Amino acid sequence: MLKVYNTLTKRKVEFKPQKFQEVKMYSCGVTVYDHCHIGHGRSLFTFEVIRRYLRYKGFGVKFVRNITDVDDKIINKARQFSKEKKISICEAFNEVKQTYIDSYYEDLKSLNIPPADVEPLATENILQMSEFIRNLIDKGFAYEREGSVYFSIRKFAHYGKLSGRKIDDLFSAVRIEPNISKKDPLDFVLWKRKKEDEPSWNSSFGEGRPGWHIECSSMALEFLGETLDIHGGGGDLIFPHHENEIAQSESLTGKPFSLYWLHHGLITIEREKMAKSLGNFVILKEILKNYHPESLKLFYLSGHYASALDFSPAKLSEYSRERERLYIVYDRIKDVEILPLKHERLIKLKDEFERAMDDNLNFSQAKSVLFSISSFLFSLGIGDSLLGEIKNLFFSIGSIFSLFENQSLPNQEFKNYIEEKILQRKNLREERKYLEADKIREEQLEKGIILEDLSDGTTIWRIRR
Repeated sequence: MLKVYNTLTKRKVEFKPQKFQEVKMYSCGVTVYDHCHIGHGRSLFTFEVIRRYLRYKGFGVKFVRNITDVDDKIINKARQFSKEKKISICEAFNEVKQTYIDSYYEDLKSLNIPPADVEPLATENILQMSEFIRNLIDKGFAYEREGSVYFSIRKFAHYGKLSGRKIDDLFSAVRIEPNISKKDPLDFVLWKRKKEDEPSWNSSFGEGRPGWHIECSSMALEFLGETLDIHGGGGDLIFPHHENEIAQSESLTGKPFSLYWLHHGLITIEREKMAKSLGNFVILKEILKNYHPESLKLFYLSGHYASALDFSPAKLSEYSRERERLYIVYDRIKDVEILPLKHERLIKLKDEFERAMDDNLNFSQAKSVLFSISSFLFSLGIGDSLLGEIKNLFFSIGSIFSLFENQSLPNQEFKNYIEEKILQRKNLREERKYLEADKIREEQLEKGIILEDLSDGTTIWRIRR
């Protein structure tokens, strides 16, 4: 039984989707005005692991993650591009979008994470957004003012139910930009009227562009229907973004927008929130120049998905060493045939993994099972027949965590070379020529090949990654 903490109900509950055959899952995606940072990487990885575990549990999953490609930040970057490259704002806008969309997909590929089942662009769904807004106006939840459209939050009786905030407290708790066009300072924009040197689209309320909040509501409705099973995102999106999504979506349909809300924790740098203004903004591409993507994934798995993680290069070095330990197991079992689980210890470890994941997706506790498998493996003799069962469990868990995938295996000629060096060392050691035997190991280490002597006298090899 899978239980998850639901931000909406503020408690851990059993996960029961509307239909077992298809879990409707939506996650807020990137805004393409810059390269992804390691916080984006955590979000991409977290919901990929959740998608994989749901499928492991037998659920069908349809996963939608949007791409915001029209936004104030994108327009500001386009103005910068326009000045620097002496091109029109329209050309600059399109260049900014495409540059960072391409960068986003490069990051997905680097992390070996597939795209969501649907990754809609906001600019490809403007018509649906304008229709959504028109229907909110017709129902009395939104109003037009001077070419813009605003949502009246006091018309939605349950505003604040996700974040726990009360409307009357928002004046003192939230910075509100003055806007004389609004009936109420707390109302939020659904459609922004056209401004000079900005991209715009036609609508029944005039030329302009959508507000940020309406994008997700509209695309979730378009690709998943009126009620989602899971809506996810970072904890920083709970208010106001997700609160506003609920208000506009449920005002339109009269139905729950999402049954379960899952929010992952943020990345901090020395306990401070990561932000450009603080100069502690860590770009994903820069990290992956020096560290393997799987080391970063092991860092993401080091805490509960809903908890904050504090980042430092020293910690990533620690998870690089952790990865090395796992690859000792990988190299030991990679060539054996997978066998069904029968051994009592391995069945217990499988149950331990599932209990951790079923208990609110406890990534860190579930990850520890990989190291328990490692300990079990090295308590066995080299020729033990359990290697096929170990491979079954080790690779199953690794697949859910997006580990050990697309590894290039050495060809037979390379394997023969290594086995010959191992035999040479064995013969030299039997002749008590230990210095010469050690020299062979050192020569191989310089080539990135690690020869490891086990307690039973056997030598195994692996490639340093």
